[in-house]
Amino acid sequence: MGVILAAFAGSAAVLGLLLIAAGLRRTERQSTASSTGLWTRGHRLWTALPRRRRWWFGGAAALGVAVAILTGWILALVLVPGVIVGIPLLLSAPPNREVDVLAALDRWVRLIATSLSSGKSIRDAIFATRHQVSPVLREPVARLCTRMDQRWHTRDALFALADELDSADADAVVAALAIAGAKGGAGARATLGAVSDSIQARLAALREVAAERAKPRVVVRQVTFITLGVLLGAVALNPQFFTPYTSPLGQVIALVLAAVYVGCLAMLRRMTIPPSAPRFLRRTT
Repeated sequence: MGVILAAFAGSAAVLGLLLIAAGLRRTERQSTASSTGLWTRGHRLWTALPRRRRWWFGGAAALGVAVAILTGWILALVLVPGVIVGIPLLLSAPPNREVDVLAALDRWVRLIATSLSSGKSIRDAIFATRHQVSPVLREPVARLCTRMDQRWHTRDALFALADELDSADADAVVAALAIAGAKGGAGARATLGAVSDSIQARLAALREVAAERAKPRVVVRQVTFITLGVLLGAVALNPQFFTPYTSPLGQVIALVLAAVYVGCLAMLRRMTIPPSAPRFLRRTT
């Protein structure tokens, strides 16, 4: 009975960690129909993860169950997977989508400006460069070309692209492209040149901010690893030191302490993610 309870608790811990990881990565998925059960949604979330990460999560859960069975310390079902899975996720650098999108837009603007020098219009330059854009923009630009193929006005198609990218910096670039398309000729090339210079300055500022935000995360990562090393050393050299934490009350106290520390790490990670600037470009309907 104890083994079954341990296995069940370990599975619940893994599911909780998967949900936390999905929240930290800001992956918002559309809710399914009301008839879809919790098991189906959990299975979809599990299969959406890369194979290597699934092995990582499964190994952490199995190790937690093994430690709980061997030591009788039920709290290991939560703490061991939490240390192996949760802490590296919390201490890793958050994805900086704003910088990635802006760098891809900078490359695309330069490609369009080069195409304009050969006498193409903005529309023709977009079609000519759609296979040369960065992977971040490949699908949005492909949909942009599809809309223009369907006789959308270039301005409306560009505004739809801005809605997909959902970024204030992308709004500025798309608005410049729309203005350049209206000007045409040398005016378009001059506009795109100014836009490219502005993007370069914005990218330099964003990267500098990201580097400054990474410094406290590095310090906390070092402190966390040193703390875990000291705890593991204490367990190996003096196991009796943790005897009070094997009682029911001691396990509750240990769980609370661990939850407080993880909460602090989550707050730190949240603070290192800059808020998104409000958008200003909206497509009229």
